[in-house]
Amino acid sequence: MVKPDAVLVVGPSWVGDMVMAQSLFMSLRSQHPAMAIDVIAPAWSVGLLGRMPEVRNAFVLDVKHGELGLRKRWQLAKRLRQQDYQQAIILPRSFKSALVPFWAKVPVRTGFKTEMRYGLINDLRRLDSGLDQTVKRFVALGCRQETIPDASQCPRPTLNIDAGMARKLRTALNLTTDHPVVGFMPGAEYGPAKQWPVEHFIQLAKNLASHGFTVWVFGSGKEESLGQEIADKAGEHVVNLCGKTRLPDVIDLISLTRVAISNDSGLMHIAAATGRPLIALYGSSSPAFTPPLSEQAHIEYLNLDCSPCFQRQCRFGHYACLRDISVEQVLRLVLSAANKPLRHQGH
Repeated sequence: MVKPDAVLVVGPSWVGDMVMAQSLFMSLRSQHPAMAIDVIAPAWSVGLLGRMPEVRNAFVLDVKHGELGLRKRWQLAKRLRQQDYQQAIILPRSFKSALVPFWAKVPVRTGFKTEMRYGLINDLRRLDSGLDQTVKRFVALGCRQETIPDASQCPRPTLNIDAGMARKLRTALNLTTDHPVVGFMPGAEYGPAKQWPVEHFIQLAKNLASHGFTVWVFGSGKEESLGQEIADKAGEHVVNLCGKTRLPDVIDLISLTRVAISNDSGLMHIAAATGRPLIALYGSSSPAFTPPLSEQAHIEYLNLDCSPCFQRQCRFGHYACLRDISVEQVLRLVLSAANKPLRHQGH
């Protein structure tokens, strides 16, 4: 087992996976407290990595999703040769993700045996069937060869929260916490088969208003119209923050909520890593594979015969795996998590 002073990690390209990668960083630091951990990462993730105290440096690889970017990878590799890494851990399973550590001449390059990476990776690991969760796969790459970690060996991601920045954001965005706040994350980059119907979010927001809650809707600029539809149809107690915040801002603002509600998305994993009570809604994906890593999370998953299909769109067109998660059930969960009684609604 290599005991490096500094390790280079090639990070994943998705928000949720980058949050789960913190479990690897925490595991490495628990094994080697003095270890320095640097991460090759997309530009969007730098602010997120800045909330992980285990990470020393984030090196941006400025390539688009799906881009080979050989020149950019070579240029980054030349810069990293001076860092004297003893080991690199490559989390993605693509051929191109292994190029920078190879060109940077890192002596030990650890990763899974996929995509003809022989030579590029010289510490090849078998993708064992026991590695049934993404977080286990990440943590396993930081362990001895062929080790299959169990749940107790996978630390839960814990993102740093900046309380001062949260106060500044409240002022800048004209937000109030006079009423308890529920955070909505109605988007999912993967596709509609992972999105609870917008009509359900709208009705839930209306019901929450009658129980004295304010709703903040979080998401990227891609979800701006979705957030605005919820705000327009549910009433003035809903604030659409989609496209108005960066990932570190979302971390700080979620810390001010009483409960968060999310589809299986990157923001779900961020909410889990803040430690706030979370209701996670699963449709085409499986909570067995990518669960929210928090004791404060409650998973709603109907486990239909056609689930999980891992499709972007429902092949049957009914989206029953999400549609049939009722507004009333989610409302009960919110009130329970917020320690508030259920008030019967008039019709």
